Amino acid sequence: MFKEFNLENFENSKELVENLLNENRKEISKLLEIENKTYKNFVLPFQEIGERTSEFLTPIFHIDSVKNSEITTKVYEECMPVVSKYDTDISQNENIYIALKNIQSNEKSSLNDIQNKVLENEIRDFKLSGCHLDNNKKKRLEEISLRLSELSHKFSLNLLNATNEFEMIIDDFEDVKEIPASDLELAKFEEDGITKYKFTLQAPSYSAYITYGTSREKREELYKGYCTRAPQNGKIIEELLALKNEKAKILGFESYAQYSLATKMASKEEDVITFLEELGEKAKVRAKEELKEIKELAIKDGINDFRSSDMSYYSEKLKKAQYDLDEEYYRPYFEQQSVLNGFFDFLHQMFNIKFTKVDVPAWDEKVKVYDLSENDKTIARIYIDLEARKDKRGGAWMNNWHSYYKTSDGKIKLPTAYIVGNFPQSTKDTASLLRHSDVVTLFHEMGHALHHLLSKVEEPFVSGISGVAWDTVEFPSQFLEYFSYDKDVLKLFAKHYKTGEVLDDEAIEKIIKAKNFQSSLFTVRQVEFALFDFKLYQKLYKTEDEIQNLLDGIRKEFAAMIPPSYNKFQNGFSHIFSGGYAAGYYSYKWAEVLSADAFYMFIDSGNIFNKELGIKYRDTILSQGGSYDMDKLFFNFAQREPSVDSLLKIDGIIS
Repeated sequence: MFKEFNLENFENSKELVENLLNENRKEISKLLEIENKTYKNFVLPFQEIGERTSEFLTPIFHIDSVKNSEITTKVYEECMPVVSKYDTDISQNENIYIALKNIQSNEKSSLNDIQNKVLENEIRDFKLSGCHLDNNKKKRLEEISLRLSELSHKFSLNLLNATNEFEMIIDDFEDVKEIPASDLELAKFEEDGITKYKFTLQAPSYSAYITYGTSREKREELYKGYCTRAPQNGKIIEELLALKNEKAKILGFESYAQYSLATKMASKEEDVITFLEELGEKAKVRAKEELKEIKELAIKDGINDFRSSDMSYYSEKLKKAQYDLDEEYYRPYFEQQSVLNGFFDFLHQMFNIKFTKVDVPAWDEKVKVYDLSENDKTIARIYIDLEARKDKRGGAWMNNWHSYYKTSDGKIKLPTAYIVGNFPQSTKDTASLLRHSDVVTLFHEMGHALHHLLSKVEEPFVSGISGVAWDTVEFPSQFLEYFSYDKDVLKLFAKHYKTGEVLDDEAIEKIIKAKNFQSSLFTVRQVEFALFDFKLYQKLYKTEDEIQNLLDGIRKEFAAMIPPSYNKFQNGFSHIFSGGYAAGYYSYKWAEVLSADAFYMFIDSGNIFNKELGIKYRDTILSQGGSYDMDKLFFNFAQREPSVDSLLKIDGIIS
């Protein structure tokens, strides 16, 4: 039913990939020889070839992110040119493009909406790949594509290596006395009979000291280590920008930003800029007030030269003072397995899906694998890898492996996906105790996963998250996040890992009230990131200094707190330089309008566990994948257009 995760012959991946892709080329050549091409005899098998390729390649590239080693890097770098060459050959094949256009012309009226959406997307993407251009331009696009793949991988690898190279050793207990016991236990080690503490730039360790570390100098040392990582990425960024600009120009666009919007819901550059600037303007007054509150607390400690490295420490103190909220108090109530069990219970109540743990191979002993079922029928599989490791890249993400679809011989293929996080580690003596922010992240990534796993679309190119416009793909993830702040949802899993005691109402109310703590500061920060990303791709910025000047200008306009000059945030902005968010980071806020508005429908219904509404959301949004544009799907769900006021209200920016 499901293909097992198996990389036994991993070191020979290049040869295996070459064999698969050569076989694909032969099959596509045979398809092109068909005299009377139709959707059934050409498009369906063409999609199956694409899906089979993705299924084979995904584990090879995935393993480099979750179990990085010299071998995974070597295999990645061996396979990348082979795959890039194949992708370019296929996407620039004018014969496939012509075949698709002819099928669209001949069969449009007889095909259903979803089949027409497949053709529409494919024809658009072939054109965006330059299949209609002359051979010299095609050749240059091929060279650019390969180099971009190499650079983005190098960017990510530099960041991972820099993260792993940094260590801060402390041997004075005074400097760590405020750090939560569970974090301190993970940092502690013995050397020459002396107890010492090691902090790194990996998320749980960095967060522990920057939030609770007593020594201001040590916080600054750690902060500086974090925001000066991988300085060599500055030159990589210069080359990435030049190549993306050249690619856009070859394809007939004025800029890479304009090229990016060709596959998104936002149609005009000025719409994106206006949306972000309006959001920033509405949030920045309150953001400055929020910063002032933090600084006033620091002044009581005699700090008159407030620094960026003080922000997390005094924000935590302010949160505790305002809401009597102590993150560490909650962590025993958010033991990893307990959270998962309760979360699964919630998803069953909401969407009628059940999670059953299965014992199958994965890439690490800490990975948990579950089969999803609906009415006792297995429908999907998910791999959940939540704990931080040195060989895992930072952050959290969802990766789709198999898609739901119907094969040309009528069989249904079931979907699979991975969720990856960097949550506190468990040891034989210490449970993995999450912060509430980790719980929110888990809900977010599961929202992405369910969007893929609950698809009922039979065409693989628009099933699950495939074919979803990038600026709406965050809608289901952000929507699910909101439920992680609901009292009745939290009570399903917020249970003390030793006593089983459920977190009391008063403690839960503090979490809910603190939800919008510094929400305006967060909003202007997101606006800063998104404007920097989008404007960076509107024209060519050639040097590191020009890039820094752009970022500085945006910060001057919207940032409440200007970071120190040594802060090179851009060198670690992996979302846009080694992820898929180039000229698309605005998507988080763009999609959040949809997610906030959808969540308000549950609030307005008077029942957060409104199963009827939950099933409607599952059937009109999640199960439809990328088969229709999201604005149409949202209208089908809500029976109205979304309102930006829902986002501003849910963030506490307006009442």
